[in-house]
Amino acid sequence: MKLALLALLLLVGALLWARLSQANDVPQSGQPAPGFELPDQNGKMHSLESYRGRWVVLYFYPKDDTPGCTQEACLFRDDLHKLTALGAQVIGVSVDDTASHAEFAKKYRLPFPLLSDNGGKVATQYGALQNLGLFKFAKRYTFLIDPQGKLAKTYQKVDTSRHSQEIIDDLAGLKGK
Repeated sequence: MKLALLALLLLVGALLWARLSQANDVPQSGQPAPGFELPDQNGKMHSLESYRGRWVVLYFYPKDDTPGCTQEACLFRDDLHKLTALGAQVIGVSVDDTASHAEFAKKYRLPFPLLSDNGGKVATQYGALQNLGLFKFAKRYTFLIDPQGKLAKTYQKVDTSRHSQEIIDDLAGLKGK
């Protein structure tokens, strides 16, 4: 009896987890990038439209000042001169608030905008919101957006230790076309 109850609880838990963690529709290459208007760590508003004419590296990350998110942000920081030379603007997005972003940016000297998507609306538009009921966070997805505002490449499997270089290589290849 106890074994049957345990099996039932595991089944219900697995079904609940599958429902809560199912992927939203992720926009694909060639589609227009969903627009946004969000505040950065200093309270300044940023919109996708304001970056028209430039490449945009829009990366979603789960949480400020956690190991993987810190590694990813610091490698973007360290490679920013290469990305800028390729005509790209790096923009980070999470559901953390602007105060958390400000502390994170100051602590690690991050010279690019970290946008606060408190309600998760933009993360949802990009299929990057993980909603676990009481907890919401952005999945670690990146979108490379071309100067016309179309998605050039999407990254749903990100290795934080090499992602910045992956973006540099892909951007150089796309610009070479």
